[in-house]
Amino acid sequence: MAADLPAISPKVLIKILENEGWQKKRRANHGLAMAKFFEGKNYITIIPTKDKSIPKGTLMAILGPKQTKIGRDRFLELYKTYKGKG
Repeated sequence: MAADLPAISPKVLIKILENEGWQKKRRANHGLAMAKFFEGKNYITIIPTKDKSIPKGTLMAILGPKQTKIGRDRFLELYKTYKGKG
């Protein structure tokens, strides 16, 4: 499942989330808090910024239903679109 996810940097993930309407809210030593209001609720996720790439398990948790609700398949579409722009 997570094996087909690309190794991405926090910077790339932040750009992808910003393109999806997420907003930077607060920077801390361990990461960046991002928020988005949808489905009548405010969702917040923390993107770790210390490492060169985000571990796949962490990426899956960020994409999951408790944080961004993007999901693996939608993320792969967004990532391909992002890569196509560069």
